[in-house]
Amino acid sequence: MVLMTMIARISDGLPLAASIQDDETIGRNIVNYQNQAKHLFRKMNVHSPSQMSIETDPFIFHILNDQQVCYLVLCEKSFSRRIAFSYLEDLQRQFQQDYMSRKAKKNFTDSRARRNLNQLNSELQDVQKIMVQNIDDVLQRGLAISGKS
Repeated sequence: MVLMTMIARISDGLPLAASIQDDETIGRNIVNYQNQAKHLFRKMNVHSPSQMSIETDPFIFHILNDQQVCYLVLCEKSFSRRIAFSYLEDLQRQFQQDYMSRKAKKNFTDSRARRNLNQLNSELQDVQKIMVQNIDDVLQRGLAISGKS
C-alpha cells in the first residue's frame, strides 16, 4: 500500500507537492517519515541514480529522479517494487504534463512575456537591417574597386 507520496525539486530539495494516506499503519510517525523524505531530497543532486529504493523499518522509500524533479513514495515493504515505480512514472508524466502546459500557457498569456518577445523581434530586425546595409556597403566597395581596375 502507498502511504505517502512527495514531489520535490532536486536543486534545493524544496517539496512541491505531497499526499498522505490517512491510515493507522503509519500513525503518528508520519512526521518522522516526512522529515526523512525531506532529508533525502536535500541529499539528491544531478548525479543521483534515476531510480532507487531505501528501507526505513518497517517501510521502504522508492524514488524516481527525472529532469531536476524527485518523485518519492513510501510503501509497505511487501508492496511490489515494480508497481511502486510504475506509479511514480505515471505521477512523473502527469506532473510534467500539467506543470509544463501551465508554464507554457503562462508564457503566452503573460503580457510581459509577449512584450519581451516583441522587443526581441524588433531588436533582431534592427540587427538584420544593419547586416544587410553592411553587405550592401561591401558589395558597393567591391564594385567600385573592380570599376577602377
